[in-house]
Amino acid sequence: MLSCRGIRGAITVEDNDREEMLSATTELLQKLVEVNQVKAEDIAYIYFTTTPDLNAEFPAVAARGMGMDNVPLLCGHEMAVPHGLPRCLRILMLVNTERKATEIVHVYLREATSLRTDIPKR
Repeated sequence: MLSCRGIRGAITVEDNDREEMLSATTELLQKLVEVNQVKAEDIAYIYFTTTPDLNAEFPAVAARGMGMDNVPLLCGHEMAVPHGLPRCLRILMLVNTERKATEIVHVYLREATSLRTDIPKR
């Protein structure tokens, strides 16, 4: 049965720099796509967020650079929580899949592994 499932991921970015943001976004997005065997045509949409200290580029630019030209993309900022992880980029990708929710692999890289200690490092 085909279902729409959410795939989550996060990564920290070294500096608020355009190339750093695009590189980190690409790294995380490629890993999410790879481990979940996602095809661009199966993606319903991708929502990117960054902490307010990251604004050098829209993360969606990286997805377009990966050929996701027909995927709806949206960028926004996370809440500025005082004890939150700085320079963090998050992705919520909704995909149409036959996989069960328990088969979805969420990916947290670099310092963002601290956000979900219950998930094995990739």
